[in-house]
Parts: sequence; C-alpha cells; structure tokens
Amino acid sequence: MSTAAHRTEAPGSVAVCVITVSDTRTMETDTSGRVIAELLERAGHRVHGREILKDEPADVEAAVRRAIRDEQVDVVITTGGTGITSRDSTYEAIDGLLEKRLDGFGELFRMLSYPEIGAAAMLTRATAGLACGTIVIALPGSEHAVRLGMEKLVLPEIGHLVREARR
Repeated sequence: MSTAAHRTEAPGSVAVCVITVSDTRTMETDTSGRVIAELLERAGHRVHGREILKDEPADVEAAVRRAIRDEQVDVVITTGGTGITSRDSTYEAIDGLLEKRLDGFGELFRMLSYPEIGAAAMLTRATAGLACGTIVIALPGSEHAVRLGMEKLVLPEIGHLVREARR
C-alpha cells in the first residue's frame, strides 16, 4: 500500500499530551508549549493534556510514562531539554522508553534547521519513536524550532504515524 493510501486511512484527529521541560517557564511564559497546542488544535487534533516540568530526568520519564499509559493519548510531544547543557536531559529520559526509534525524525529536523542556523543544528537532539504503542516526539525548546518541527514534520504525518503505531 502506498504512503498516500496510508494517509487516507489515517485518523484525522488524534489526542496529544504536550509536555514542556524547562527550569524557568510557566504556563504564562511557555510560548513553545502554547504553539504546539495551537497548531495541533488548528489542524483538528485534540490536546489531551499540557504540563510543565523541571528538567529532571526522573520527572520527565515519569510524566511520559503516565502519558503513554493513558489509553486516550495517541501522541506525546515534549519541548525543551534536547540540547547538550548539563541540565538538558529530555533525550535521555525519553530514549530509554522508546521501543522503536524514528531516526529519520532527528535527521530531518537537523537538515531543515541547517539552512536557518547553520552548523548549530548539530546541537539539537530532537528525537521520536514508539513507546507502548504511543508516538513520542521530543522537540527543542525554542518557539522557532517548535514551529519548524510541527509544520514541516509532525503535522503532515501525525495521523499516519498513529495509524502505523496502531497496526
């Protein structure tokens, strides 16, 4: 079956849990989490939950585990904590949960980022994969990076990803 056929069979609306990982943001200042939620809703998807966590690996892992155990959640999207500073730990917290990795997600994200930020694109550890039948996507924390990832990668394929994960 072709990719086009898969997309026609994909759900038009999925439920997404949005998790912001930041030591400094609040609901009022979380522009990246807000952008993810707004873009999802504009595209016809449902934001099942939204929270902000400190960049503590155990807390991030626990929150993602809770979300993937929730039968109503199809996708978990995190923002923040994907860099290489000593406090950036989202990648480690999520990587250990993934049963199947979508290596192409991070590769494409960095490729799309390169024309805009040059070699600094290598500093992001954006990633995606499958955990307990749920799609998990980790985006950087900047609003610009979130828009890029959502508009170019996530939104065009989110229904298709969920369809494949359910098979």
